[in-house]
Amino acid sequence: MKKLLLGLAIFIASLFFADQAFAYTVQDGDTMSEIARKHGMKLDELVVMNPQVENVDLIIVGQNIITEVIHDNAPKLFEGMHIEEKEEAVVATLEAVKTAKTEQVVTDVKSVSSKYKFSSQELDLLARIVRAEAQAEPFEGKVAVAAVVLNRLESPKFPDTIQGVIYQRGQFQPVRNGAINKPADEESKKAVHAALNEMRYIAKEALFFYNPAIATSRWLDSRTTAAKIGRHVFKY
Repeated sequence: MKKLLLGLAIFIASLFFADQAFAYTVQDGDTMSEIARKHGMKLDELVVMNPQVENVDLIIVGQNIITEVIHDNAPKLFEGMHIEEKEEAVVATLEAVKTAKTEQVVTDVKSVSSKYKFSSQELDLLARIVRAEAQAEPFEGKVAVAAVVLNRLESPKFPDTIQGVIYQRGQFQPVRNGAINKPADEESKKAVHAALNEMRYIAKEALFFYNPAIATSRWLDSRTTAAKIGRHVFKY
């Protein structure tokens, strides 16, 4: 399994995402340079804040780009998880080293993935993809969708961050149609917590899921089935 913190950029982003973030939705014709200019930023700064953008020359219409972070009190999303406050955390940038007064990081995720330290921003994004993909599914089906994202995170075939997995080009329809931007409901948040803990392997090591009754592409039919939950079939 791969480690989440792969370098300076993802380390910096984990500090930023622990706070309240404002996102810009990519429009047709946008570029990262143009978005940076519109928000009074340098391109390097924008890239550091958005590790999910693997190629600055390739961004997707409807994708969220973090453009501003407001330092706030400890996030109240996902109550019950321990929020650790560290004083005088050093935040590195590409140009200089600055001192931040407070770093808030979600640290109490206990599971086989306990070595990963997810920010509230990442957990919220995971809950939003669960809501968008499995709103009409039973609770177990919601947990299984979250587990697929975590399985991809740990697979060498997929990106190393929750943002990278979810925003990877062509992978999730809610990213393309904008449903990912709707707030997560309480059951989806609980499903994320369960997927990170006692129900981590509900879908075994599945990397894909689909509804065979409505799917127009049938390439998953030939792959090995890991589980069937609700209307979704989970595949290796």
